[in-house]
Amino acid sequence: MLTKVHQRSFPKITEQGLDELRQRIGVKIGQTAEPWCHEATRDNIRHYAHGIGDDNPLWCDPAYAAKTSYGTLVALPSFLFATSRIVSGYVGGLPGVHAMWSGADWTWHKPVLRNDEIHTEAHLKDLIEHQTRFAGRAVQQIYHVDFFNQSGDKVAEADSWCFRTERDHAREQGTKYSEARSREPRRYTDEELGEAYQLYRNEEVRGAVPRYWEDVKEGEELPTMFKGPMTVTGFIAYAQGWGGLYIRANKLAWKLIDAHPGVGIKNRFGIPDVPERVHWEEEFALEVGAPGAYDYGPERTSWLTHHLTNWMGDAGFLHKASCQVRRHNPEGDMLFIKGRVKRKFIEDGRHLVEIEQEGRNQDDELSVRGTGIVVLPSKGR
Repeated sequence: MLTKVHQRSFPKITEQGLDELRQRIGVKIGQTAEPWCHEATRDNIRHYAHGIGDDNPLWCDPAYAAKTSYGTLVALPSFLFATSRIVSGYVGGLPGVHAMWSGADWTWHKPVLRNDEIHTEAHLKDLIEHQTRFAGRAVQQIYHVDFFNQSGDKVAEADSWCFRTERDHAREQGTKYSEARSREPRRYTDEELGEAYQLYRNEEVRGAVPRYWEDVKEGEELPTMFKGPMTVTGFIAYAQGWGGLYIRANKLAWKLIDAHPGVGIKNRFGIPDVPERVHWEEEFALEVGAPGAYDYGPERTSWLTHHLTNWMGDAGFLHKASCQVRRHNPEGDMLFIKGRVKRKFIEDGRHLVEIEQEGRNQDDELSVRGTGIVVLPSKGR
């Protein structure tokens, strides 16, 4: 059975807190937390790619990348999560109220190449109130971030959002995971694991073979991509490449919590520790109403874009991607990502393909939905 949850009370969403937060809408955000990566170095790109299980040589192999049209390593599109803690879920206001990163709408304008320097500008875009099965009243907190390279070119922009939820309500009255929390831990047979691992064995990275727009058919399906089985080790591997939001050690951990007391929530030793530990500490994850220690939202978005970049190949360019997280992926879950070509179209001289994506777990529960728009080469050009 799952670990017994300690009962304690957490801060609530208040009208005063919301009013104060609304005053920040549209106001440019100054330096909050230093990004994990300032530059797209060889190692930074590789660490992020490996953190999501992506071994595409365009991101990871300098000798291979040198022979492509880019002539150098390229940062995978989702690498930009590592260059902004705002887009990754570093929220302001409502101290002590839980934040769950829940989705993003991305647009990429230019590739990020090896050793490009990235700087960002961000602001709070909107606050939207919701009623949810997970935690009752929730506030969707949406940020907009623009990404620029060292030449001042805008390489990408994104809206991302967190849901601010009351931990007590989610734990005590939330119904979304009531059944999941009462289940015995899932144990897989060697045969079940072998069947899933076959998807890893057969995973195709399109690479240097162009996928031409003319060869794509509306309604065709992309190969299924497998992620998992989910482990805390995997979640930590992602944090190594992405940097996390609040992961600090010793003096730096103290400085963070001293400056932002709401970030420090006492652990079983009475030591203030960060809310991010829901991703590796089952007991605390249960306290916030989750079914167990679970994956990161930006990680799951990155899995969807990995699905797209595998399919499009080196000659393609990921122009847009959207992701909506529907449920947690706790330890033990598997995720199967499927895609389908929704339409082909031409816009501003570019040959585009829109793809619908969906990720479901081993019990066929919907985990994530997404869409992507890919620019492909044309035989006529």
